[in-house]
Amino acid sequence: MESFYTLQGEGFYQGHAAYFIRLGGCDVGCVWCDVKDSWDATKHPNYSVDEIIAKMNSDIADETGNRINQNNTAKPIVVITGGEPLMHNLDALTKALHNQGYKTNIETSGSHPLSGEWDWICLSPKKFKAPLPELVPQAHELKVVIFHKSDFEWAEQYAAQVAPHCKLYLQPEWDKAAQVTPLIINYIKEHPQWELSLQLHKYINVP
Repeated sequence: MESFYTLQGEGFYQGHAAYFIRLGGCDVGCVWCDVKDSWDATKHPNYSVDEIIAKMNSDIADETGNRINQNNTAKPIVVITGGEPLMHNLDALTKALHNQGYKTNIETSGSHPLSGEWDWICLSPKKFKAPLPELVPQAHELKVVIFHKSDFEWAEQYAAQVAPHCKLYLQPEWDKAAQVTPLIINYIKEHPQWELSLQLHKYINVP
């Protein structure tokens, strides 16, 4: 659907330089989704892996004024998101990214089988289509969007299923932030295994 160089706004890598590759197609259908244009994959053109990698390197070079893909240069993380990115087989794309020296992150609802080679898996389970049980223990980060106070119980259901090393985040749904952020703050005070995730990119007005 789109790709761009920005800062990661959410979760464990918040504030890090990140190149986002947003793939079209989603069958989860969150009512509060802010990228509903991504849902219908047929509305977006197909690109080869080579074309995606070439555009990424060009975009980063244009933004930074240098060839950041050189071996001696620090690189941003690459975040594959959607839509629901696991509707696609991501083996070839992630292999190509690793061959270029990039670390691969994915943001997924976990509702489709895992493909690809990942340095970081951010699982954001949705009530609209629950994650596959076999994917949940592989998450490095559990990020639950809080839309209603009942979502805390939903979050705990998945916190009980992830691996012990998994980072736990609660994130207010953007349009409900004024109402639910105070609830999240109080919840984290009572349950300090959780951390707060904010959509920083929306506050600083970057993609």
